[in-house]
Amino acid sequence: MASGLGWLSPHKISPPGVVANSFQELIRSGELQAHLLASLERAAAGLFWGLLSGLVLALLAGLTRIGDALLDGLVQVKRAIPNLALIPLAIIWFGIGEEMKIIIIALGVLVPIYINTHAALRGIDRRYVELAESLSFGRGRFLRTIVLPGSLPGFFVGLRLAITHAWTALVVVETVNATTGIGFMMTQARIYGQTEIVLVGLVLYGVLGLVSDAAVRFLERKALSWRQVLQA
Repeated sequence: MASGLGWLSPHKISPPGVVANSFQELIRSGELQAHLLASLERAAAGLFWGLLSGLVLALLAGLTRIGDALLDGLVQVKRAIPNLALIPLAIIWFGIGEEMKIIIIALGVLVPIYINTHAALRGIDRRYVELAESLSFGRGRFLRTIVLPGSLPGFFVGLRLAITHAWTALVVVETVNATTGIGFMMTQARIYGQTEIVLVGLVLYGVLGLVSDAAVRFLERKALSWRQVLQA
C-alpha cells in the first residue's frame, strides 16, 4: 500500500497492482505451478520422513527405559543445534542434490514431533496404565486403547510446529543448487531486482503455512472428537 501511494520507491517494494499482475503472468506461463509443485514435493517428502522418524524415536524413548536413556539425550542435543546450521555438513555428506534438501527438512520436522509426542507419552495418567494391567490387556490392546489416544494431543501440537519448521527449512534449502521451487524463484528474482516476484513467493509461503495449519487443526478436531465428548 505504501508503495502504491508513492511513499516508498517501487524499486524497494512493488505496488500491489504490480504484484497481482506478476502473479497472473506467472500462472499464465505455467512457471508458478511448476515451482509450486517442486516445493510441495520436497516439503511432503521431508515431512513424511521426519514425521516417521520422530514417531518411532518417541515411541522407543517413551515406552522403554532403555530407549529413553539412549535416545532422549541425543534428540535434546539436536534440539539445541539450529537445523539450518547443519546445512554445510549435510552438503559435505550428501552433496547438493535433492537428498540433502529432504534430509534438512526431515531433521527440522523430527524434533518437534519427538518432543511433543514423547512428553505426551510420559504424561499418560498412571491410573489408565494400572487399569490396563488389572484387565490383563495385551501389548497390542494396550497400545491401541491407552498409548495411542494418550499421545495424540501431543502429537498434533508437534505436527503443527513441524509443518512450520518444514516450510522454514524449505525456504533455505531451495537456495542451494536448486533449479525449481518457490525459494529458487525468489532467489532469481532477487538477483534481477524483481521485488514483485519476491512478494509473490512470500505470499505463497504464507498461504501454504496457513492452509497446512488449518488442515492439521481440522484433523486434530476429528481425531480428538472423543475428548470433546468426555468434556461435555
